[in-house]
Amino acid sequence: MDGSGATGGPDRGRSGAVLEVGPLSGRPGIRASGEIGVSTRLSWENALSQLSRRHTDVSYVELSGVRFVDVAGVAALAVTAMNLPVGRVVLERPPPQLPRVLDLFWPSLHRIEVAPR
Repeated sequence: MDGSGATGGPDRGRSGAVLEVGPLSGRPGIRASGEIGVSTRLSWENALSQLSRRHTDVSYVELSGVRFVDVAGVAALAVTAMNLPVGRVVLERPPPQLPRVLDLFWPSLHRIEVAPR
């Protein structure tokens, strides 16, 4: 997704950071790659907003291509999960800092399941 929320090309932030987000094939969710930080936050938040609008019971977020995510990026994910009416979000292969930040700030958030890397 680019900064406008449309799927497709990468969002290149002001710092040169790149975030690419697109739909998963064959199941509900998104795949992200690149960096989730201040310069790509709008694109990340737009992707999470679209994910929550399409959410039914389980949504998958595949993160094997994400090299970095800052605390605000994790917060946006946590807030999205907390605001879902039902179900959960399954994070697949997140960068190592993401589960640590979740455990530190949202230890009882059971709407996010972290699959092993």
